[in-house]
Amino acid sequence: MIHTGERYINPLTDFGFKRIFGTPFNSDLLVSFLNAVLDGERVVEDVEYSNSEKFGSNEDARKAIFDVYCKTADGSRIIVEMQNVYQDFYKDRSIFYSTFPISEQAEKGDWNYELKDVYTIGILNFAFPESKKSGDNGIFREVKLMDINTKEVFYDKLTYIYVELANFHKDIDECKTLIDKWLFCLKNLQNLLERPTELQGRVFEKLFKTAEIAMFKPMELKAYEQSIHAYRDIKNGMDSARREGEAIGLEKGEAIGLEKGEAIGLEKGEFKANMKVARMMKAKGFDVSLISEITGLSEDQIAEL
Repeated sequence: MIHTGERYINPLTDFGFKRIFGTPFNSDLLVSFLNAVLDGERVVEDVEYSNSEKFGSNEDARKAIFDVYCKTADGSRIIVEMQNVYQDFYKDRSIFYSTFPISEQAEKGDWNYELKDVYTIGILNFAFPESKKSGDNGIFREVKLMDINTKEVFYDKLTYIYVELANFHKDIDECKTLIDKWLFCLKNLQNLLERPTELQGRVFEKLFKTAEIAMFKPMELKAYEQSIHAYRDIKNGMDSARREGEAIGLEKGEAIGLEKGEAIGLEKGEFKANMKVARMMKAKGFDVSLISEITGLSEDQIAEL
């Protein structure tokens, strides 16, 4: 059930994301968002929605179902995907999905293989593991085929843009750019009771009207309740897994710490024993090089004894 007091939908649910970006009636919202993400790399003036369900070359081939799939006036293809949970092969799936808008451009008969641009835009409600590991708090990753020797783009018609929404933490008064305002809405819309004064303009006015739960028809409300229930199940599962992972990590960390402590203690004990043997051998007149060979101490360490 929807929590009492929620005025606007959660855009990160399947229903919410598709209601905002996935219908021709709201194509202006999608265009605004795309231009904010692309940030001048290209300008999208209008989009034509395409069938979001793509089939392989035969009935046994794997199919793909996109959250949003559209074409621009010049024939470029754009996939927009919302992903709430990290999956081990998410990148693989992202690459696999991009093959459909590439292969569908093939023409029968004589064809020179010229392709239109293909963009895959992933809105991620998580940070990539490598981002966490490196401490990278960046929000955007833009990936193209690159020549690893020259570090230059080898092919510029295939682009993957990943928005790590988990790394976005700005308050509304800090949002000065269009993309900041969009990301703020994606992350916080369901917690707002009214449209902030900072979100002016026709696009955001329409966004808040589209997202207002009170305006839903009964069937829409039922669909959203199912979607929000699924979203909360996923989130609760993620939180439980994270807590369990932290507990296991702590337990392993303590075990590793004990093991390291024992290793360090053993190492120090061995060093003291070797020092004792070295003193005895030195007192009996053994050659320094022989003492070093037996104890593992350096000749300088032995000279100081």
